[in-house]
Amino acid sequence: MKSARRLFVTAAIAGVLTSTLGAAQAQTAGAYPTKPITVVVSYPPGGDTDAIARLFADKLSQRLKQPVVIDNKPGAGGALGNNFVGRAPADGYTLLFTPNPFTTAPLVMKLSPSAGYDVLHGFEPIIKTAVQPLVLVANPAAGVKSVPDMIKSVKGGKPLSYASPGAGSPMHILGEWLNREAGVKITHVPYRGVGPSVTDVVAGHVDTAWVTFGPVTQYIQQGRLVPLAIGDAQRSKLAPNVPTVAEAGYKDVVVGAWNGFFAPKGTPAEVVKLLNTQLNEILKSPEVVEKLATFGALPVGGAPELLGKTNASDYEVMGKVIRDLGVQAD
Repeated sequence: MKSARRLFVTAAIAGVLTSTLGAAQAQTAGAYPTKPITVVVSYPPGGDTDAIARLFADKLSQRLKQPVVIDNKPGAGGALGNNFVGRAPADGYTLLFTPNPFTTAPLVMKLSPSAGYDVLHGFEPIIKTAVQPLVLVANPAAGVKSVPDMIKSVKGGKPLSYASPGAGSPMHILGEWLNREAGVKITHVPYRGVGPSVTDVVAGHVDTAWVTFGPVTQYIQQGRLVPLAIGDAQRSKLAPNVPTVAEAGYKDVVVGAWNGFFAPKGTPAEVVKLLNTQLNEILKSPEVVEKLATFGALPVGGAPELLGKTNASDYEVMGKVIRDLGVQAD
């Protein structure tokens, strides 16, 4: 009898504790946010990723009535900051804003266990905020006006080079993929960021460059750079007259750039939903759409699952390309 009574009391206490914990969690999620939110950017200040993150942070702060602070944690191709967020408390107060090298960095870099992170299972996707088409531009002195023209020149014995913002970047992967499919060797010249690569292709120190639209739009308009192709599967609204690499006959060569928000794994679903809802509303703002266009970016939005699927697809597709081509970061 005493044993049965003891079991009943134990079960009752457990039930009360479970109910109390659940109520506390619900109350926490319902009250969120009650303090400043930190958005980690795994790259230095001044670049596109940092600027776009600050745009979203400002708008999010206004809507949530709490400070949203950018914390730049550059290093190891973005892995340093990504790893930091992956290990942060899953309470919604530490978020990651990142471009798509988030997915490929562990595939192209030799990361130590302490610097690594789980691309597919270590984070909660919040929202895919924007896409940035990659464009191949050439200095007019290179004498090429299209991808077929470029390939023909190289096969005819003319040496050409292409710049990228770094070894292992999506631009590097795209350049080497095109090299393989076209059966040519256009020499890769890696830089530390998009800015220096644009400076050198405009100056003629390198013949061509794979970049995002934002930094080269003015040079294209001035005739100082010639747009040759887009890396996306379809033409971009930002430059509808520029053909895709697929249109040049290399239908499988498709690489784009995207960015989005992630949270540490285990972040409450209510918090993820709230952030997703607010950011979707922000992406509808004409002011934000116009500002994104200056960075060569187009808004996306949608459910968290869209970012999750994009991340998983890139990990599989780009992973195979990276292994096949032997692409590695410095």
